[in-house]
Amino acid sequence: MSFEPGYVIAGFIVGWLVGLTGVGGGSLMTPILLLFFNVKAAVAVGTDLLYASITKTAGIFAHGKLGNIDWRIVATLAAGSVPVSFVTTLYLGEMDLASGELVDHIKFWLGIALLFTSLSVLFRHELVKSMHHENRLSPRAVAVLTLVLGMVLGFLVTLTSVGAGALGVTALLLLYPKIHINRIVGTDVAHAVPLTLVAGLGHASLGTVDYSLLGTLLIGSIPGIWIGSHMTGVVGEHWVRNILALILVYVGQKLAFPELNQVLGVGLLLVVVAAKLVIDARKPKLAVAE
Repeated sequence: MSFEPGYVIAGFIVGWLVGLTGVGGGSLMTPILLLFFNVKAAVAVGTDLLYASITKTAGIFAHGKLGNIDWRIVATLAAGSVPVSFVTTLYLGEMDLASGELVDHIKFWLGIALLFTSLSVLFRHELVKSMHHENRLSPRAVAVLTLVLGMVLGFLVTLTSVGAGALGVTALLLLYPKIHINRIVGTDVAHAVPLTLVAGLGHASLGTVDYSLLGTLLIGSIPGIWIGSHMTGVVGEHWVRNILALILVYVGQKLAFPELNQVLGVGLLLVVVAAKLVIDARKPKLAVAE
């Protein structure tokens, strides 16, 4: 692949948004590669997985120094996600990687993952608040559900590269409402690195990683993440995050349900916007960081 400035720009934009809002890069990079650059679905996913493992590695050291990682939760998540990631890679290896069937599978599950991710970003406060009133789950039940969460993330991340970020954080907040948001985020990042690395290496073994593309994306994303992280006090990241999540609602439904016409897609987006506006109008200022 020849050097393409568009990939550098895409890497910078995604890196900037991740640094500014914390929304997972997979939620953004894979759809961009598919929809704007027409990269093959399996290659977009495989390349993005290694991209995510590299860009998030620094997060482990940063959160580790601050004590924001619960390694017990990381181990439980990984016990579910890593084996499922391996099995999912075997499933992909049995399929024709260029077939329309596999492309449809990836696009469907990518769309579903984007929809859940966007909704978890938009309504995270409401979900977490609902769990703060009463938590009837026993420690054993929480451990089992954490393992199941890891299995779900292992499947979604390996097949679509999406799920380890906002979706994982929201699920952990629901399972562990008493743990501070910073520790939840750090734990999620610590789990995402080995998961995306294992899944990315699995894709590499299938030949679905474009290393030239990977390097070009990193050229843009690394400075983008640094700049975005230093602009959190300047730009209204809450609004950027919500707008970004609404875009993902529309993209997600287009990928998962391409048979829907344009009117229905816009209608779904308007319903989500209306729900968000109504909920925001009825509540005081956010008490939970998103």
